[in-house]
Amino acid sequence: MAACATATRGLQQLLVLSALGFLATSAPQPPNIVLLLMDDMGWGDLGVYGEPSRETPNLDKMALEGMLFPNFYSANPLCSPSRAALLTGRLPIRNGFYTSNGHARNAYTPQEIMGGIPNSEHLLPELLKKAGYTNKIVGKWHLGHRPQFHPLKHGFDEWFGSPNCHFGPYDNKVKPNIPVYRDWEMVGRFYEEFPINLRTGEANLTQLYLQEALDFIKTQHARQSPFFLYWAIDATHAPVYASRPFLGTSHRGRYGDAVREIDDSVGKILSLLQNLGISKNTFVFFTSDNGAALISAPKEGGSNGPFLCGKQTTFEGGMREPAIAWWPGHIAAGQVSHQLGSIMDLFTTSLSVAGLKPPSDRIIDGLDLLPTLLQGHMMDRPIFYYRGNTLMAVTLGQYKAHFWTWTNSWEEFRQGTPGDPDSGTHFDWKGIDFCPGQNVSGVTTHTQEEHTELPLIFHLGRDPGERFPLSFASAEYQDTLSRITQVVQQHQKSLIPGQPQLNVCNQAVMNWAPPGCEKLGKCLTPPESVPEKCSWAH
Repeated sequence: MAACATATRGLQQLLVLSALGFLATSAPQPPNIVLLLMDDMGWGDLGVYGEPSRETPNLDKMALEGMLFPNFYSANPLCSPSRAALLTGRLPIRNGFYTSNGHARNAYTPQEIMGGIPNSEHLLPELLKKAGYTNKIVGKWHLGHRPQFHPLKHGFDEWFGSPNCHFGPYDNKVKPNIPVYRDWEMVGRFYEEFPINLRTGEANLTQLYLQEALDFIKTQHARQSPFFLYWAIDATHAPVYASRPFLGTSHRGRYGDAVREIDDSVGKILSLLQNLGISKNTFVFFTSDNGAALISAPKEGGSNGPFLCGKQTTFEGGMREPAIAWWPGHIAAGQVSHQLGSIMDLFTTSLSVAGLKPPSDRIIDGLDLLPTLLQGHMMDRPIFYYRGNTLMAVTLGQYKAHFWTWTNSWEEFRQGTPGDPDSGTHFDWKGIDFCPGQNVSGVTTHTQEEHTELPLIFHLGRDPGERFPLSFASAEYQDTLSRITQVVQQHQKSLIPGQPQLNVCNQAVMNWAPPGCEKLGKCLTPPESVPEKCSWAH
């Protein structure tokens, strides 16, 4: 791995200098960067990935004009850790966006969680400031809601959006509705000043987020300032919503309405870049934070195509994402790259686009994809699938090894809760099922099954649905196990977990707490005095 990185560093630097024109006597303005991050959008939600309704003409055109990644992954099957990984270039286990409350437990940042992105982490917008960028986030932050975690304290110059998703509505007595901010000022709350009609699905939020993006691009272009736009909208997160002109227009129902409005918005953003004459100086990347939430499907969730399960799992449906890169004049049109990509690569690649190097005082998990984007080069790299504090699986090449399998507990599956526990809304009472209609014996287990001695190994090319594990006795299995074992050992040898930021002692939030923690009724932060068994070290 290290040797590969060293061997390609010179090539990467030359590609960057050449592509950006830095070899000229007078250095031009560095390229603008636009990252379009969707929420719970699945691999199979775009026409270009085979969605049969073909209702995403603008995103399909974006792929036709750029590069499509069929093998692009999140760093976690849940929203907060995934976003922390994108903006730091580091696995959540390193940047602290995980919980140690239990083995392989998912966690995020609801109002009850007091943790957030640590000051010790270097976020992408902070680093881009060194190259003169003006940075804006539009939409969902999800890296902590306390004042010290505010995005404007972590490199962003502007913000219009919310610290959380559009959960609710709440009664504003025990729990208030989620606030919406413009920079430092709270300008309203979801379901109040920013209405969402749960019955009809009507909300104007995507249009507001679109206008924020368009206005920001126009302003920075007039200022001749390089900009970073992080457009992190949440219309495809349950409860899904769309504005009135899009409601009822999709063959896929309300979720499809939301996707159609997103597609239209992306088309308008790209058209503006072209009309302003800055498309050739703007790197754009489209992806999602995790797989589609099948627990909310089919009315409120998307499609993960041929892949197994969905959000909250480390099967392919939970972590393989749609991904499109677009940079006219630099990325040749109509390409498909089978490079294994990660959402963490957007950190390192964006820095490379800006002519910057990643921090050298820590391990950065994201790769610089410019050699792939500009010259079609392929790089060997593993994909690590973490769920909370546990390495669940690893992909190397076309082989994926599961060291642990688990969907969710039998208790959750049988008893059920109202809808998606990450949605904050109340749907029909049903059991929690992360893999509806996809039971694979011995694989989609409701108990945590350990396979560290003999991992379940799948060839994802022949078996993308993870249904037919290789025979333990086969030479193919033995050879793959040997190669993956070396990669895992190297990874674990260098791993220093960050202090967990997402611990909780509240059964109402995470449906689990260590014995004795229930009565605390609040989230734990490092300075608090708590029972030892509830502490951050356990």
